[in-house]
Amino acid sequence: MEVDDLRQRLEHERQALPLSDKRLHSLTIDYQKVDAALEWQQQSEFNHLICFSDPLYPPLLKQLSDPPTVLFVKGCIEALVLPYLAIVGSRNASPGGLQVAYQLASEMSALGFGICSGMAMGIDGAAHKACVDRSQRTIAVLGTGIDTIYPRRHRQLYENIQQQGCILSEFWPDVGPFAGNFPKRNRIISGLSLGTLVVEACRKSGSLITARLAMEQGREVFAVPGSILGGYHQGCHDLLRDGAKLVETAADIVGELASLTAFHLEELALCHHIQLQQDEICHLPFSSLLASVGYEATTIDAVVEHSGKTIDLVLEQMLELELQGWVIAVPGGYVRVKRS
Repeated sequence: MEVDDLRQRLEHERQALPLSDKRLHSLTIDYQKVDAALEWQQQSEFNHLICFSDPLYPPLLKQLSDPPTVLFVKGCIEALVLPYLAIVGSRNASPGGLQVAYQLASEMSALGFGICSGMAMGIDGAAHKACVDRSQRTIAVLGTGIDTIYPRRHRQLYENIQQQGCILSEFWPDVGPFAGNFPKRNRIISGLSLGTLVVEACRKSGSLITARLAMEQGREVFAVPGSILGGYHQGCHDLLRDGAKLVETAADIVGELASLTAFHLEELALCHHIQLQQDEICHLPFSSLLASVGYEATTIDAVVEHSGKTIDLVLEQMLELELQGWVIAVPGGYVRVKRS
């Protein structure tokens, strides 16, 4: 992208943003930073600038009332268009909370969902690491500039995420850690995702901001319950009282997201510039099939009717779910496995 092209595009998109005149007037463009951003992009083939009108701009982010004008992305840019689940929670998570985040991220990624989080310590890091360990897609949304690794101890995770997914920020590359930027970051985490799962959170946890934003954006919100002793789960219990979906296993999430995932894929199918990898396409329908199988025997006819697919395709994909341990074949159909 050339300097004049980017300048013209930024000015055009500033005017096109769904904001008030007063808010638009406050969004002045620093063209010295534009030049610096273009220089940053040219430093590596894995550095990308994505403007609002760019075909690769995530379609779900466009639905926000205050979408980022420009996204800085490092890594696999094609990762931006997958259906995502946000997994967030306490920075000071318990060992049990870390285990639950890792397990749920592993299971959801096995079903074709990307995992989105904020690369913070605790729950965020565990969710990202599960995807890295299994070579699955994950997006880390930073509250700093794209080249600022925060926390520093996540340097290796920062590098690993770029191999299968990407690092993303709306802030210019030289922006360091600033407390006020992290809540802004949270709206992108929830905005990129079909739903947000809070694994462990006290009542003052920043992850509750992400959950609230997800509700305001019309996305699904999930929470993992826990012990009433101590404060690790108070925030999750408050979310459950406010209508969040209770989650014990990945199947609890899949059942709620199946229809949203199908709609998202239909929208992507209309975007001719988007080409998902074949293995990613093959895994995505599994979520809707799993959602159609109950914990009591479900006939194959019922699964076929629910999915709208041919019986041959359903049998093929149900076999894959059986091999992964999600369902068990029984006389007359299938039973969903209650995974702990």
